[in-house]
Amino acid sequence: MHAVRIDSLDDPRLDDFARLTDVALRRVTEPEGGLYIAESNTVIERAVRAGHVPRSVLVQEKWLDSVLPLVADHDGPVFVGPDALLEELTGFRMHRGALAAVQRPELPEVADVVRDAKLVVVLEDIVDHTNVGAVFRSVAGLGADAVLVSPRCADPLYRRSVRVSMGTVLQVPWTRIGEWPAAGEDLRAQGFHLAAMALTDRSVDLDAFVADVPERVALVMGTEGRGLTDAAVASADTTVRIPMAHGVDSLNVAAASAVGLWAVAHAQRSRPAS
Repeated sequence: MHAVRIDSLDDPRLDDFARLTDVALRRVTEPEGGLYIAESNTVIERAVRAGHVPRSVLVQEKWLDSVLPLVADHDGPVFVGPDALLEELTGFRMHRGALAAVQRPELPEVADVVRDAKLVVVLEDIVDHTNVGAVFRSVAGLGADAVLVSPRCADPLYRRSVRVSMGTVLQVPWTRIGEWPAAGEDLRAQGFHLAAMALTDRSVDLDAFVADVPERVALVMGTEGRGLTDAAVASADTTVRIPMAHGVDSLNVAAASAVGLWAVAHAQRSRPAS
C-alpha cells in the first residue's frame, strides 16, 4: 500500500471512513460481504496476520511510518492528512492513530471451526458489543478454542467489539450458528457436552460440574438482561451456575465467561490421559 496525502475530502475512496456506521459498512456491495473497521496499529497488524485484506487505511501523520510496514504486502491507499481534516471525515477524534477499512472474510462452517476444539463458547443474543469483545478477550487469554454466536448476537467485527477485545476477535476462530434446537443437536453430534450458564432449579454449581468435566464442552452464555432463552436451556445437557455471595444472583456475562472458562479449561487440562 502507498501513502496518499489529502488536503480535502473530495476523493470518493474516503467514503469508507465518512461517518459510516458498522451496519452501513456491512452493506457495502464492493467488495462482496462488506467491510469492517480495524482501529489502531495493533488491531490492523492482527487483522493482516489473520489473512484479512485491508482496502484502505486512514492514518495520522505521526503514525504513518509505523503503519506502512504493516500493510506493505497489500494494494490500496494509505490516506494521511491533518488531524482536523481526519476528524471532520470520521466524526470523531482519531486518538488511536489509524483506521483500516478491511474486507470481511467469509464465515466458515461450524464443523470446520470446532473440528479440533475441546472448549468453545456459544453466545446467545448478546447485544452489547463491549460484552462480546470482552468475552473474546477471555476466550483468547484463557485458552478456549472458538466462539459461536447466535443469529441475533451482536457482530464481533463491530468496531467497539474489536477494540474491547484488543483485536482477539481476529485471532479466535468464530462463526454463526443456527437456531435451537438444531444448533445444539449439531454440536452434540460432534461430541460436545452443552453446559448452559443459567439459574434454574436444576443448575449445578460450577465446581461440581468441573469435578467430572466432559472432554469437549460448549459453554453457552446468555444475553445481559434475561439470560438464556428457554430454548437454549432446553437444548443443554447441563445447566451450571456460579455460586454467589451477599445476595448477588449473577455476574455480568463477560465476567461470568471468564470465571466459567478458567474453571472448565483448568479442569480439562487436568484430566487424566485416556
